[in-house]
Amino acid sequence: MTDYVERTEVLRPEPAQALGALLDLLVPDLEREGLPLLWHWIYLLDRPAQTDLGADGHPLSSGIPAPPGPGRRRMWAGGRVRTQGLLRCGEPATRRSRVLSVAEKTGRSGPLTFVAVEHHVLQSGQVVVEERQDIVYRPTTPGTSPAPEDTPPAPVEPVATDEWSIDVSPTLLFRFSALTYNAHRIHYDRDYARDVEGYPGLLTHGPLQALAMAEAARAGGGGGDQSFEYRLTAPLFDHQGMVVRAVRDQDAISTAVRDIHGRRTAEGSLRSIDR
Repeated sequence: MTDYVERTEVLRPEPAQALGALLDLLVPDLEREGLPLLWHWIYLLDRPAQTDLGADGHPLSSGIPAPPGPGRRRMWAGGRVRTQGLLRCGEPATRRSRVLSVAEKTGRSGPLTFVAVEHHVLQSGQVVVEERQDIVYRPTTPGTSPAPEDTPPAPVEPVATDEWSIDVSPTLLFRFSALTYNAHRIHYDRDYARDVEGYPGLLTHGPLQALAMAEAARAGGGGGDQSFEYRLTAPLFDHQGMVVRAVRDQDAISTAVRDIHGRRTAEGSLRSIDR
């Protein structure tokens, strides 16, 4: 629907090392083995001017995608990522981005705008990462925010031996926001998240959940050229924790995120690609 917007930079190792330190992950040899799946999300970032940010921290008009109108709240719904070779640090890379489609629908909270965004990441003239991101915009009219959780929580479900529990602290959410240059205030400003958007806590990033699922799959043996499809199924707040699991199922690795009470908030599927 739109022309590609390009951004090029040399991929330095420091952001990947910072991500590894944030989630206590093993960082591979970034020049020889390349970046793990989804780690390209901390590179080639849009960096809008401060004056272009709205009250919620998102850009008012610039970037891919641009908001469909003033005062719309942005949610990351899911996406697909396909890798074709290694994305190596120490070399230049280019990200080409464009809007694929825009669809208007009506939900329980009113009008919704669904935007599909395409990204290609190239290195040495070859496409290394193909990606589609699905973004949803909803109105900010009164009554559209989720109601605060005033019912007693379900019992805590113990973490199984094949699960990975991540302590979702405000510090972790703030550092991930900084690492991805994400100024959306629902992730680090508790007063704003509660008083303006009506959330019961700080919202855990959708990309953070997807990245955790990809890492759980990597620990379970995922590697090589891959196709990863994921979707966010429910909001996850900081006081609800984050528990990640990956299970091999024939030719795929199924991944999921749940809160400490067992409620699923994200799911994904990782498949190897034969060249």
